Amino acid sequence: MENTSSMQTLEDNGPNTLDQLSVRRRHVLRSTAGGIAGLSLAGCLDSTGVGSESSDDEEPVTIGLLAPHPESDYIGRSMAQAAELAVDELNENGGIDDTPVELVVANTNATPLEARRQYQHLVLREGADVTMGVFDSPALRTIMNDIAEHETIHLTTGAASATVSELIADDYDRYKYHFRVGPTNDHHLGTSQMSFLDEMADDLDWNSVALLAENYDWTQAPWDVYQSELEDTGVELVVDERYPPATDDFTSRYEEAEEAGADMVLISAAHTGNEAIEDWATQQRQFAFGGTHVPMQLPEYFEQTNGACEYAVGQTSATADSEFAGGDTAAFVDAYRDEFDGAEPVYTGYHTYDAVNLFAAVVESAGTLETDALVSELETEVYDGVAGTVEFYGDGDEYPHDLVSTDEDTLFYQWQTTDSGDGVQEIIWPEEQATDLAAGEYVDPEWV
Repeated sequence: MENTSSMQTLEDNGPNTLDQLSVRRRHVLRSTAGGIAGLSLAGCLDSTGVGSESSDDEEPVTIGLLAPHPESDYIGRSMAQAAELAVDELNENGGIDDTPVELVVANTNATPLEARRQYQHLVLREGADVTMGVFDSPALRTIMNDIAEHETIHLTTGAASATVSELIADDYDRYKYHFRVGPTNDHHLGTSQMSFLDEMADDLDWNSVALLAENYDWTQAPWDVYQSELEDTGVELVVDERYPPATDDFTSRYEEAEEAGADMVLISAAHTGNEAIEDWATQQRQFAFGGTHVPMQLPEYFEQTNGACEYAVGQTSATADSEFAGGDTAAFVDAYRDEFDGAEPVYTGYHTYDAVNLFAAVVESAGTLETDALVSELETEVYDGVAGTVEFYGDGDEYPHDLVSTDEDTLFYQWQTTDSGDGVQEIIWPEEQATDLAAGEYVDPEWV
């Protein structure tokens, strides 16, 4: 695919404080070549509207993307590459309402302070007409007041914290500019886990469960759901622990789970996910393993762990073999592979691709970049994306401007091995989304 987007990446290798850092160098990158194609200065489109006629000196629609380490981290890189692909495709088809589109990518360094600094740079210096992205919840919470102050639409495509939606519920007029395209918020991540257990536990003989969660803020909301709703599933809780984030050995915890008779360990892990899965597999623990496990969502995780993740169950928004009504997931994945040397997106990439195209759709529908008009359009939009249907809760709902949560759009997969020895994310629930790449259903670990 010809790269027609103006994609710029803001880089920084210096100190990480607001008063010490200078304005980032701005480059137009050709991602497929990995080199600098030229220099460009972003314009700021007058937010009164987008016309149907373009001219050589017309200012572009500028999309600002906030991603963690987009040139090195899989999560951030998937965001940036998916956004670039979406912008390329828009420009190949006339842009947004016949106006060219520019993408500016800012590195949050996965810290709240840098996320705030980069957000301000995108809006004030780059003239971003919309911002999107943000992976970690502390960073998102940090920029919420800036989003409100600048009255610029922000479409989240990674962070799951429901507290930002509670801000909108408490003060709609101030915070209404935030929308979460995906994933579903952290409360609903917990309820989807309970729905999965409620439907699957009997069939899989999971009569008892041990709950483990790394003691970070992001795991608290799902944890609260588990504590309040697990009993309703009929599954017995035999162990529950929020363990220290520095944990690198799960032996004693797994021994406790086995001694308590746990049929499954349901884990919430990001920073400690690799150690948790390695100890489970190498020690051949006598229980199933799964949950919200961030690194296990990576398409390359089977290779990265030398197959240690085989039989583990994970939760995600989309995989390379997902199919959703309306959205053409396969076409997106194929285009992504073609553009980026065979790589596959992780869930943040699917949501970011949807965010770019959703924004284009509502701007063309509204015929303007005026913020209040776009807020109204987003509140009523039902968009069929590559990660499922994007629809937002409204003002007056418990989580306004959050992605409407449905079981059909939250997938549970198991890492399995095909006949050729390749690792695949086999979707096992919900049933209508199940794939048939390997076993076509859940498989017990060979040692259990």
